[in-house]
Amino acid sequence: MSNSMWNPKETLESVGLGKQDRKRSTRVADAIQMELSMLFLQKVRDQQLSEVSITGVTVTDDLKNARILYTVPGGERKRKKVDAALGRATGFVRSHLAKVLNLRYTPALKFFFDEKAEKVQEMDRLFQEIAAERNHNDTDS
Repeated sequence: MSNSMWNPKETLESVGLGKQDRKRSTRVADAIQMELSMLFLQKVRDQQLSEVSITGVTVTDDLKNARILYTVPGGERKRKKVDAALGRATGFVRSHLAKVLNLRYTPALKFFFDEKAEKVQEMDRLFQEIAAERNHNDTDS
């Protein structure tokens, strides 16, 4: 009789779920995204930045540069104001990350508007219009 007990950790690892094999740069990017989301939501005094949503972060393998994607409601004019505000706040944001993340070197931050998210929202709006039009046509016949 074998004495093999079921071990949930081994089961998870056998299907690839329990392993910590993600690259360090990916883990740092995830931590930066979570921290910036909370920072803009709760701690920023600038009203323009309180509406910023962080949609993605990528960090280079050497952890020296971070590319931060964001969205903001309000169109092109609002986006330009937020770009300027992010430019002014980059030093503050980077020093905040340095305190919180406890890394030897805090990446240089570059903010980019996430045009892909904007296009997805536009497509979603178009699909909703199509669905509403179909529903309207179905009730007419």
